[in-house]
Amino acid sequence: MYQKILVALENSSADASLLPHITQLAMLLGSHLLLVHVADGWVARHYDELQLIESDEMIADRQYLEKTAVLLRSKGLKVDTHLALGNPPQEILKMAEQTNCDLIAMTSHGHRFFADLVLGSTIEEVRHKTTTPLLIVKAAEV
Repeated sequence: MYQKILVALENSSADASLLPHITQLAMLLGSHLLLVHVADGWVARHYDELQLIESDEMIADRQYLEKTAVLLRSKGLKVDTHLALGNPPQEILKMAEQTNCDLIAMTSHGHRFFADLVLGSTIEEVRHKTTTPLLIVKAAEV
């Protein structure tokens, strides 16, 4: 159980709330981690169709994923990374399915109704469209 865990990272301080939980779980179960971040800026959303070069956002996100992977690998964990481009919920769902992950781990910011309407809710869309179990960790308030 939980042999491959997709860890949806935001490249924000919220990740500091999620990573300790995932690290401990992966160490206990010998899980393989797939760190995923979805770049969703204009360049990322049109990267393939317009054959654009990587934006500063994409370069920074890729570096963040690799830096996080190195830290987790130093603890003896098996870690892969993937920088997805486009719509976060759709890309998380697609990666979970393509890689046969058996757990999706994400952070929640505790938005309520109006904030979710304005900001959107990646978790809401993912939880409604997946059959994969979810681990949701509330992000610490900064």
